[in-house]
Amino acid sequence: MLQLRIAQGSRSRRTLGRTLLAAALLTAVTAVPAVAAAPQAQQASTTRQAPATAPAAPAAHGNIGTPAYQQVAHFYGAYIDAVSTEGGGELATALRKFYLTPQLCSRLDAWERRNHADGVLRAQNVPLALRVTPGDSATGHTWSTVRLTWSRGEHPMYSYLTVRSDLATGRISDIGD
Repeated sequence: MLQLRIAQGSRSRRTLGRTLLAAALLTAVTAVPAVAAAPQAQQASTTRQAPATAPAAPAAHGNIGTPAYQQVAHFYGAYIDAVSTEGGGELATALRKFYLTPQLCSRLDAWERRNHADGVLRAQNVPLALRVTPGDSATGHTWSTVRLTWSRGEHPMYSYLTVRSDLATGRISDIGD
């Protein structure tokens, strides 16, 4: 179980740190295909022949060896920081493209138009904390439970989401209530 709590005093430092980490991760991921293609381009120019087969596409996700529930926790932590930061909309969109499958992105867009809320959080506001718990795996997928904390005090309010990840790609393929 991975749990993140956002303390009032350190919230801006954590938000800035996570936002910078997410931006660096996204920058590194976009740079990897260009660096990987460079040796092949150099080899092709010295032999003056095109390669017989196209190079394999890089993995869709940089942390495939990481357990899926940790990937979900990384995504939700960075996403919550991005949407709670002024001007974080571009980063939130980039995080969605990186961590979510294209099919899920289009389903979330439709859900958001119908419900006038954020489809990733299933809410109109931002939670105070989150906890991710691993679940079962079967047929190439694994499920995690995300608990979002909406209030503090003696009786905090929670909502729960079931998040499905593809084991082959490490990307999130479904979010349900």
